[in-house]
Amino acid sequence: MFESLKKKFKGTIGKISDDVASDEKLESSEAETDKSAEVSKKTEEISKDESVEKPVDQNLEESDNTDEAKKSGFMGFLRGNKSSEENISDNVTPDSELSETMEADSTTNSSDEVIEETDKDDKSGILSFVRNKTISEKDIEDTLFELEMSLLEGDVAMDVAETIIRSVKTDLVGQKIKRRSDVAEFTMIALKKAISDILDIEGRDLTALLENAKKTGEPLKIMFVGINGTGKTTTIAKISTYFMNKGYTPVIAASDTFRAGAIEQLTHHADKLNVKIIKHKKGADPAAVAYDAVAHARAKGKELVLVDTAGRMQTNVNLMDEMKKIQRVIKPDLIIYVGDALTGNDSVEQAEKFNDAVGIDGIILTKADADAKGGAALSIGYVIQKPILFLGVGQSYSDIIEFKPEWMVEQILGD
Repeated sequence: MFESLKKKFKGTIGKISDDVASDEKLESSEAETDKSAEVSKKTEEISKDESVEKPVDQNLEESDNTDEAKKSGFMGFLRGNKSSEENISDNVTPDSELSETMEADSTTNSSDEVIEETDKDDKSGILSFVRNKTISEKDIEDTLFELEMSLLEGDVAMDVAETIIRSVKTDLVGQKIKRRSDVAEFTMIALKKAISDILDIEGRDLTALLENAKKTGEPLKIMFVGINGTGKTTTIAKISTYFMNKGYTPVIAASDTFRAGAIEQLTHHADKLNVKIIKHKKGADPAAVAYDAVAHARAKGKELVLVDTAGRMQTNVNLMDEMKKIQRVIKPDLIIYVGDALTGNDSVEQAEKFNDAVGIDGIILTKADADAKGGAALSIGYVIQKPILFLGVGQSYSDIIEFKPEWMVEQILGD
């Protein structure tokens, strides 16, 4: 389910990580080369200084290599021997010369410290660059453009694709990274946020509405609309099963009197589920069938009325007017658009037309289990600003799941 979207988003995470890490490595290498050249230059200068100071070191070595007579003379001097004093005065390096020699050693030691400090500064500078690498728009621009094109090819509506790209760019640009894994993590977070925002559309709580219907005695009326072939009749049977399992009792209104086959199909489902169906002959007034179903639910204390309508193209004005009449007569609490997930952007466009005509409160997408692209599931709710309520995921009556935005995010971006 939604394999195409999953592949596209996973590929984007990897590509952005590769691009940013590659730029970071290149810039770090250049910085390291520049720093190394600077260190080499400083080392050469220090080496020259050491060669100038070398005679002083040699004098000091010669002074250290005096013969045994001079050493004994020095000891004699300490004992107060005058001859020794004379000898030492002739052979000991003057204090001024010793001072200069010590300064030279100090200079040499300082030079070594400079080299060490320079090495530390250089390493620190390189590591500092890595620590402070900031994601720029240039780093991700090409990859996000490719993602946008891929989303459009995957039946994602243009408004939705643009919104996702804009959101991800806003969240990524300016992020400071320490390591390659940070890029992947930040990109994953940005994509999850973008998709969650797209899917998170507030809707009405059906269970709360049904509980209210039970208290007031006025049944909850749900009207189903959509074109032929989307699985609307089967979806009504699935919704009946779903709420029967929760302890509610539905009534089905066969208000698609335009086709005799629709009445027969719905009757077949109702009989298998042991659900009451209200129906008239082919060509009867659809609004009258819906009205009778509501009256039956009130009389029998049933909480839910599910109204089927003729599948029609959104461009068929007469049939759209007929649907509006049902709406006026029974005043449904919810109007649910049933769309085929496999039709992609066509389903989105159809939902827009129905929403303009009668106002949609929620969406059910059928055949979601066979939807490899996922474009319709990602787009349809955002385009008309109505929530997806359920997904059809199989052929049996129990194959319907309540839609949760976090579930779809996990389907697309989870492991």
